[in-house]
Amino acid sequence: MSSEPRTANRDHPAPQARVMIAASENDANLYYATRFLAPDAFVFVWSEDEKILLMSDLEVDRARAKAQVDTVLPIRVYEDRAKAAGIARPGVVDAIHALFAERGIRRVVVPGGFPIEHGDALRARGIEVQVRPEPFLEERLVKTPAEVASIQHAMRRTEAALGQAIDAIREAEVSDGVLRWRGETLTAEVLKRLIAVRLLDDGLLAQHTIVACGEAACDPHNEGSGSLRPGQPIILDVFPRDQESRYFADITRTVVKGRAPEKVREMHEAVARSQERALHLIRDGADGEAIHREVQTTLEARGFRTGEVNGRMQGFFHGTGHGLGLEVHELPRVSKVPTTLRTGNVVTVEPGLYYPGIGGVRIEDVVVVTEHGCTNLTAYPKELEV
Repeated sequence: MSSEPRTANRDHPAPQARVMIAASENDANLYYATRFLAPDAFVFVWSEDEKILLMSDLEVDRARAKAQVDTVLPIRVYEDRAKAAGIARPGVVDAIHALFAERGIRRVVVPGGFPIEHGDALRARGIEVQVRPEPFLEERLVKTPAEVASIQHAMRRTEAALGQAIDAIREAEVSDGVLRWRGETLTAEVLKRLIAVRLLDDGLLAQHTIVACGEAACDPHNEGSGSLRPGQPIILDVFPRDQESRYFADITRTVVKGRAPEKVREMHEAVARSQERALHLIRDGADGEAIHREVQTTLEARGFRTGEVNGRMQGFFHGTGHGLGLEVHELPRVSKVPTTLRTGNVVTVEPGLYYPGIGGVRIEDVVVVTEHGCTNLTAYPKELEV
Protein backbone atom coordinates (compact mmCIF):
# COMPACT_ATOMS: atom_id res chain seq x y z
CA MET A 1 0.00 0.00 0.00
CA SER A 2 1.65 3.20 -1.15
CA SER A 3 2.29 6.09 1.18
CA GLU A 4 4.76 8.97 1.28
CA PRO A 5 6.83 9.51 -1.87
CA ARG A 6 10.47 8.60 -1.39
CA THR A 7 12.19 11.98 -1.51
CA ALA A 8 14.61 11.40 1.34
CA ASN A 9 18.19 12.54 1.54
CA ARG A 10 20.79 12.10 4.24
CA ASP A 11 19.78 15.24 6.09
CA HIS A 12 16.01 14.85 5.73
CA PRO A 13 14.92 11.21 5.56
CA ALA A 14 11.43 10.51 4.28
CA PRO A 15 8.57 10.41 6.79
CA GLN A 16 7.57 6.90 7.79
CA ALA A 17 3.86 7.66 8.16
CA ARG A 18 1.14 10.18 7.54
CA VAL A 19 -0.81 10.97 10.69
CA MET A 20 -4.17 12.66 11.21
CA ILE A 21 -6.23 13.33 14.32
CA ALA A 22 -9.66 14.68 13.45
CA ALA A 23 -13.36 13.92 13.10
CA SER A 24 -13.81 12.54 9.60
CA GLU A 25 -17.26 14.11 9.44
CA ASN A 26 -15.47 17.46 9.18
CA ASP A 27 -12.18 16.40 7.57
CA ALA A 28 -12.27 15.41 3.91
CA ASN A 29 -8.70 14.07 3.94
CA LEU A 30 -9.45 11.71 6.81
CA TYR A 31 -12.69 10.49 5.28
CA TYR A 32 -10.99 9.98 1.91
CA ALA A 33 -8.23 7.89 3.51
CA THR A 34 -10.51 5.74 5.68
CA ARG A 35 -14.02 5.94 4.19
CA PHE A 36 -15.17 5.94 7.79
CA LEU A 37 -17.53 8.66 8.95
CA ALA A 38 -17.44 9.69 12.61
CA PRO A 39 -18.47 12.88 14.44
CA ASP A 40 -15.69 12.61 17.04
CA ALA A 41 -11.95 12.76 16.55
CA PHE A 42 -9.92 9.60 16.10
CA VAL A 43 -6.32 8.73 15.21
CA PHE A 44 -5.24 7.59 11.76
CA VAL A 45 -1.71 6.41 10.95
CA TRP A 46 -0.81 5.56 7.34
CA SER A 47 2.59 3.92 7.14
CA GLU A 48 4.29 2.45 4.10
CA ASP A 49 2.39 -0.82 4.31
CA GLU A 50 -0.48 -0.34 6.76
CA LYS A 51 -3.47 1.88 7.48
CA ILE A 52 -4.16 1.94 11.22
CA LEU A 53 -7.03 3.43 13.24
CA LEU A 54 -6.92 4.01 16.98
CA MET A 55 -10.54 4.12 18.12
CA SER A 56 -12.50 4.52 21.32
CA ASP A 57 -14.31 1.46 22.65
CA LEU A 58 -17.54 3.13 21.52
CA GLU A 59 -16.50 3.10 17.85
CA VAL A 60 -14.01 0.26 17.51
CA ASP A 61 -16.50 -2.39 16.35
CA ARG A 62 -18.19 -0.08 13.84
CA ALA A 63 -14.80 0.96 12.50
CA ARG A 64 -13.78 -2.67 12.05
CA ALA A 65 -16.95 -3.26 10.04
CA LYS A 66 -16.96 -0.06 7.98
CA ALA A 67 -13.51 1.51 7.68
CA GLN A 68 -11.41 0.77 4.61
CA VAL A 69 -8.18 0.27 6.55
CA ASP A 70 -5.92 -2.62 7.46
CA THR A 71 -6.01 -2.49 11.24
CA VAL A 72 -8.41 -1.08 13.83
CA LEU A 73 -7.11 -1.02 17.40
CA PRO A 74 -8.65 0.18 20.68
CA ILE A 75 -6.82 3.30 21.78
CA ARG A 76 -7.36 2.05 25.32
CA VAL A 77 -4.74 -0.68 24.78
CA TYR A 78 -2.04 1.90 24.04
CA GLU A 79 -3.15 4.21 26.83
CA ASP A 80 -2.74 1.23 29.18
CA ARG A 81 0.77 0.62 27.83
CA ALA A 82 1.65 4.25 28.47
CA LYS A 83 0.25 3.98 31.98
CA ALA A 84 2.32 0.85 32.60
CA ALA A 85 5.36 2.84 31.49
CA GLY A 86 4.76 5.31 34.30
CA ILE A 87 2.45 7.95 32.82
CA ALA A 88 -0.24 8.56 35.43
CA ARG A 89 -2.96 9.95 33.18
CA PRO A 90 -2.10 9.04 29.58
CA GLY A 91 -3.74 10.93 26.75
CA VAL A 92 -4.01 10.56 23.01
CA VAL A 93 -0.38 11.55 22.33
CA ASP A 94 0.86 9.00 24.84
CA ALA A 95 -1.18 6.31 23.07
CA ILE A 96 0.16 7.38 19.67
CA HIS A 97 3.71 7.36 20.97
CA ALA A 98 3.20 3.82 22.29
CA LEU A 99 1.93 2.75 18.87
CA PHE A 100 4.92 4.42 17.18
CA ALA A 101 7.30 2.59 19.52
CA GLU A 102 5.63 -0.71 18.64
CA ARG A 103 5.78 -0.02 14.90
CA GLY A 104 9.22 1.61 14.86
CA ILE A 105 7.91 4.95 13.58
CA ARG A 106 10.15 7.97 14.26
CA ARG A 107 9.27 10.40 11.45
CA VAL A 108 5.78 11.53 10.47
CA VAL A 109 4.08 14.10 8.28
CA VAL A 110 0.88 15.82 9.40
CA PRO A 111 -1.61 18.21 7.73
CA GLY A 112 -1.65 21.94 8.37
CA GLY A 113 -4.70 21.61 10.61
CA PHE A 114 -3.04 19.07 12.91
CA PRO A 115 -3.49 20.12 16.58
CA ILE A 116 -0.37 22.10 17.46
CA GLU A 117 -0.37 20.85 21.05
CA HIS A 118 -0.20 17.26 19.78
CA GLY A 119 2.55 18.11 17.32
CA ASP A 120 4.60 19.76 20.05
CA ALA A 121 4.01 16.82 22.38
CA LEU A 122 5.16 14.31 19.76
CA ARG A 123 8.30 16.34 19.11
CA ALA A 124 8.97 16.45 22.84
CA ARG A 125 8.91 12.65 22.77
CA GLY A 126 11.54 12.54 20.03
CA ILE A 127 9.28 12.15 17.00
CA GLU A 128 10.25 14.17 13.91
CA VAL A 129 7.07 15.95 12.78
CA GLN A 130 6.84 17.60 9.37
CA VAL A 131 3.84 19.75 8.44
CA ARG A 132 2.54 19.56 4.89
CA PRO A 133 0.07 22.12 3.53
CA GLU A 134 -2.68 21.16 1.12
CA PRO A 135 -2.83 19.03 -0.86
CA PHE A 136 -2.00 16.76 2.06
CA LEU A 137 -3.31 13.77 0.13
CA GLU A 138 -2.39 14.42 -3.48
CA GLU A 139 -4.43 11.37 -4.45
CA ARG A 140 -7.57 13.46 -3.95
CA LEU A 141 -6.71 15.75 -6.86
CA VAL A 142 -7.30 13.06 -9.47
CA LYS A 143 -10.74 11.52 -9.27
CA THR A 144 -11.34 7.86 -9.97
CA PRO A 145 -14.17 6.84 -12.33
CA ALA A 146 -16.21 5.93 -9.24
CA GLU A 147 -15.69 9.40 -7.77
CA VAL A 148 -16.68 11.07 -11.05
CA ALA A 149 -19.81 8.90 -11.13
CA SER A 150 -20.68 10.02 -7.58
CA ILE A 151 -20.32 13.67 -8.55
CA GLN A 152 -22.40 13.18 -11.70
CA HIS A 153 -25.07 11.37 -9.68
CA ALA A 154 -25.25 14.37 -7.35
CA MET A 155 -25.29 16.77 -10.32
CA ARG A 156 -28.34 15.13 -11.92
CA ARG A 157 -30.37 15.46 -8.73
CA THR A 158 -29.17 19.00 -8.16
CA GLU A 159 -30.22 19.97 -11.67
CA ALA A 160 -33.69 18.56 -10.97
CA ALA A 161 -34.01 20.73 -7.86
CA LEU A 162 -32.69 23.79 -9.68
CA GLY A 163 -35.14 23.13 -12.51
CA GLN A 164 -38.02 23.04 -10.05
CA ALA A 165 -37.02 26.47 -8.74
CA ILE A 166 -36.64 27.96 -12.21
CA ASP A 167 -40.01 26.48 -13.20
CA ALA A 168 -41.55 28.33 -10.26
CA ILE A 169 -40.08 31.59 -11.58
CA ARG A 170 -41.39 30.76 -15.04
CA GLU A 171 -44.88 30.00 -13.71
CA ALA A 172 -45.02 33.06 -11.47
CA GLU A 173 -47.22 36.05 -12.23
CA VAL A 174 -46.22 39.67 -11.83
CA SER A 175 -48.21 41.75 -9.36
CA ASP A 176 -47.27 45.15 -7.95
CA GLY A 177 -43.68 44.79 -9.12
CA VAL A 178 -42.99 41.40 -7.52
CA LEU A 179 -43.45 37.77 -8.48
CA ARG A 180 -46.35 35.77 -7.09
CA TRP A 181 -46.55 32.00 -7.24
CA ARG A 182 -49.37 29.75 -6.05
CA GLY A 183 -51.04 32.56 -4.18
CA GLU A 184 -48.03 33.93 -2.32
CA THR A 185 -45.18 36.31 -2.96
CA LEU A 186 -42.29 34.42 -4.50
CA THR A 187 -39.25 35.10 -2.35
CA ALA A 188 -35.68 33.88 -2.22
CA GLU A 189 -36.63 32.00 0.92
CA VAL A 190 -39.49 30.17 -0.83
CA LEU A 191 -37.19 29.01 -3.63
CA LYS A 192 -34.42 27.98 -1.24
CA ARG A 193 -36.91 25.92 0.73
CA LEU A 194 -38.24 24.36 -2.48
CA ILE A 195 -34.70 23.43 -3.53
CA ALA A 196 -33.75 22.11 -0.09
CA VAL A 197 -36.81 19.86 0.23
CA ARG A 198 -36.39 18.39 -3.26
CA LEU A 199 -32.72 17.71 -2.59
CA LEU A 200 -33.43 16.17 0.81
CA ASP A 201 -35.96 13.84 -0.79
CA ASP A 202 -33.19 12.78 -3.18
CA GLY A 203 -30.64 12.25 -0.41
CA LEU A 204 -28.69 15.50 -0.71
CA LEU A 205 -28.19 18.24 1.86
CA ALA A 206 -28.08 21.86 0.69
CA GLN A 207 -26.56 24.63 2.77
CA HIS A 208 -26.01 28.29 1.90
CA THR A 209 -27.95 28.03 -1.38
CA ILE A 210 -27.89 31.35 -3.23
CA VAL A 211 -31.04 32.89 -4.70
CA ALA A 212 -30.01 36.51 -5.15
CA CYS A 213 -32.04 39.01 -7.15
CA GLY A 214 -30.99 42.34 -8.60
CA GLU A 215 -28.63 44.38 -6.46
CA ALA A 216 -28.12 41.48 -4.04
CA ALA A 217 -26.51 39.49 -6.84
CA CYS A 218 -23.65 42.01 -7.07
CA ASP A 219 -22.10 40.25 -4.08
CA PRO A 220 -21.18 36.77 -5.41
CA HIS A 221 -21.77 35.06 -2.04
CA ASN A 222 -24.88 36.98 -0.98
CA GLU A 223 -27.40 34.20 -0.30
CA GLY A 224 -30.29 36.52 -1.16
CA SER A 225 -33.51 37.33 0.65
CA GLY A 226 -36.92 38.85 0.12
CA SER A 227 -39.19 39.27 -2.87
CA LEU A 228 -38.10 38.34 -6.38
CA ARG A 229 -38.80 40.90 -9.08
CA PRO A 230 -39.38 40.74 -12.83
CA GLY A 231 -36.85 42.18 -15.25
CA GLN A 232 -33.92 41.70 -12.85
CA PRO A 233 -31.24 38.98 -12.94
CA ILE A 234 -31.69 36.22 -10.37
CA ILE A 235 -28.58 34.16 -9.60
CA LEU A 236 -29.30 30.62 -8.39
CA ASP A 237 -26.22 28.80 -7.08
CA VAL A 238 -26.84 25.33 -5.61
CA PHE A 239 -24.05 23.19 -4.15
CA PRO A 240 -25.37 20.30 -2.04
CA ARG A 241 -23.62 17.24 -0.68
CA ASP A 242 -24.80 13.72 -1.38
CA GLN A 243 -25.37 12.30 2.09
CA GLU A 244 -24.44 8.77 1.04
CA SER A 245 -21.34 9.32 -1.11
CA ARG A 246 -20.28 12.60 0.62
CA TYR A 247 -19.47 14.15 -2.78
CA PHE A 248 -20.68 17.61 -3.76
CA ALA A 249 -22.47 18.95 -6.81
CA ASP A 250 -22.27 22.61 -7.86
CA ILE A 251 -24.26 24.53 -10.45
CA THR A 252 -25.16 28.17 -11.08
CA ARG A 253 -27.64 29.65 -13.51
CA THR A 254 -28.90 33.21 -13.94
CA VAL A 255 -32.45 33.89 -15.07
CA VAL A 256 -34.75 36.87 -15.57
CA LYS A 257 -38.52 36.70 -15.32
CA GLY A 258 -39.78 38.23 -18.56
CA ARG A 259 -37.72 40.46 -20.80
CA ALA A 260 -34.19 41.08 -19.56
CA PRO A 261 -32.71 44.58 -19.84
CA GLU A 262 -30.33 44.95 -22.78
CA LYS A 263 -27.31 45.32 -20.51
CA VAL A 264 -28.16 42.12 -18.65
CA ARG A 265 -28.53 40.25 -21.94
CA GLU A 266 -25.12 41.52 -23.01
CA MET A 267 -23.63 40.45 -19.68
CA HIS A 268 -25.15 36.98 -19.96
CA GLU A 269 -23.87 36.56 -23.51
CA ALA A 270 -20.37 37.70 -22.49
CA VAL A 271 -20.27 35.33 -19.52
CA ALA A 272 -21.49 32.43 -21.66
CA ARG A 273 -18.85 33.12 -24.33
CA SER A 274 -16.08 33.40 -21.73
CA GLN A 275 -17.16 30.11 -20.21
CA GLU A 276 -17.11 28.47 -23.65
CA ARG A 277 -13.58 29.77 -24.13
CA ALA A 278 -12.46 28.29 -20.82
CA LEU A 279 -14.09 24.94 -21.61
CA HIS A 280 -12.25 24.89 -24.93
CA LEU A 281 -8.88 25.43 -23.21
CA ILE A 282 -9.23 22.93 -20.37
CA ARG A 283 -7.21 19.76 -20.92
CA ASP A 284 -4.41 17.73 -19.38
CA GLY A 285 -1.38 19.98 -18.86
CA ALA A 286 -3.28 23.25 -19.26
CA ASP A 287 -2.35 26.17 -17.00
CA GLY A 288 -5.26 27.27 -14.82
CA GLU A 289 -3.84 30.78 -14.56
CA ALA A 290 -3.73 31.11 -18.37
CA ILE A 291 -7.33 29.92 -18.64
CA HIS A 292 -8.39 32.46 -16.02
CA ARG A 293 -6.60 35.25 -17.92
CA GLU A 294 -8.35 34.20 -21.13
CA VAL A 295 -11.72 34.49 -19.39
CA GLN A 296 -10.79 37.98 -18.20
CA THR A 297 -9.64 38.95 -21.70
CA THR A 298 -12.84 37.66 -23.29
CA LEU A 299 -15.00 39.68 -20.91
CA GLU A 300 -12.92 42.83 -21.33
CA ALA A 301 -13.03 42.49 -25.12
CA ARG A 302 -16.81 42.73 -24.87
CA GLY A 303 -16.55 45.95 -22.89
CA PHE A 304 -16.89 44.61 -19.36
CA ARG A 305 -14.13 46.08 -17.22
CA THR A 306 -13.10 44.98 -13.76
CA GLY A 307 -11.99 47.32 -10.99
CA GLU A 308 -12.88 49.22 -7.87
CA VAL A 309 -15.48 51.96 -8.25
CA ASN A 310 -16.52 54.04 -5.24
CA GLY A 311 -14.86 51.59 -2.90
CA ARG A 312 -16.58 48.54 -4.35
CA MET A 313 -15.30 45.93 -6.79
CA GLN A 314 -17.25 45.37 -9.97
CA GLY A 315 -16.83 43.30 -13.11
CA PHE A 316 -15.23 39.85 -12.81
CA PHE A 317 -13.34 39.69 -9.53
CA HIS A 318 -13.28 36.05 -8.46
CA GLY A 319 -11.61 32.92 -9.76
CA THR A 320 -12.83 31.09 -12.83
CA GLY A 321 -13.19 27.80 -10.98
CA HIS A 322 -12.22 25.43 -8.20
CA GLY A 323 -11.89 21.75 -7.56
CA LEU A 324 -14.96 19.80 -6.49
CA GLY A 325 -15.23 16.52 -4.64
CA LEU A 326 -15.51 15.70 -0.95
CA GLU A 327 -15.31 19.46 -0.39
CA VAL A 328 -17.23 22.08 -2.30
CA HIS A 329 -14.05 24.15 -2.65
CA GLU A 330 -10.88 22.12 -3.04
CA LEU A 331 -7.78 21.97 -5.21
CA PRO A 332 -6.99 22.51 -8.01
CA ARG A 333 -8.14 26.06 -8.70
CA VAL A 334 -8.57 27.88 -11.99
CA SER A 335 -7.56 31.37 -10.93
CA LYS A 336 -4.70 33.86 -10.82
CA VAL A 337 -2.56 31.24 -9.06
CA PRO A 338 -0.54 29.05 -11.49
CA THR A 339 -1.91 25.50 -11.56
CA THR A 340 -1.34 22.64 -13.98
CA LEU A 341 -4.53 20.71 -14.69
CA ARG A 342 -4.30 16.93 -14.92
CA THR A 343 -6.51 14.22 -16.33
CA GLY A 344 -9.07 13.29 -13.69
CA ASN A 345 -9.26 16.72 -12.04
CA VAL A 346 -12.86 17.79 -11.48
CA VAL A 347 -13.29 21.57 -11.56
CA THR A 348 -16.02 24.15 -11.82
CA VAL A 349 -16.04 26.77 -14.58
CA GLU A 350 -17.99 29.78 -13.32
CA PRO A 351 -17.22 33.20 -14.78
CA GLY A 352 -19.44 36.06 -13.69
CA LEU A 353 -20.05 39.79 -13.99
CA TYR A 354 -21.33 42.07 -11.25
CA TYR A 355 -22.29 45.74 -11.55
CA PRO A 356 -24.12 47.79 -8.91
CA GLY A 357 -27.30 49.25 -10.31
CA ILE A 358 -27.64 46.37 -12.79
CA GLY A 359 -27.09 43.14 -10.88
CA GLY A 360 -25.02 40.04 -11.35
CA VAL A 361 -24.73 37.22 -13.87
CA ARG A 362 -22.92 33.93 -13.24
CA ILE A 363 -22.97 30.61 -15.09
CA GLU A 364 -21.34 27.53 -13.59
CA ASP A 365 -20.69 24.06 -14.96
CA VAL A 366 -18.65 21.16 -13.57
CA VAL A 367 -16.17 19.34 -15.82
CA VAL A 368 -13.70 16.48 -15.56
CA VAL A 369 -10.35 17.09 -17.24
CA THR A 370 -9.37 14.60 -19.96
CA GLU A 371 -6.20 14.09 -21.98
CA HIS A 372 -7.36 16.22 -24.89
CA GLY A 373 -10.12 18.36 -23.39
CA CYS A 374 -12.81 17.98 -20.77
CA THR A 375 -16.14 16.26 -20.23
CA ASN A 376 -18.95 18.48 -18.99
CA LEU A 377 -20.88 16.84 -16.16
CA THR A 378 -23.56 19.56 -16.32
CA ALA A 379 -26.58 19.21 -18.58
CA TYR A 380 -28.97 21.95 -17.44
CA PRO A 381 -29.67 24.62 -20.13
CA LYS A 382 -28.41 28.19 -19.86
CA GLU A 383 -31.49 30.19 -20.83
CA LEU A 384 -31.69 33.71 -19.45
CA GLU A 385 -35.31 34.75 -19.94
CA VAL A 386 -38.04 32.58 -18.45
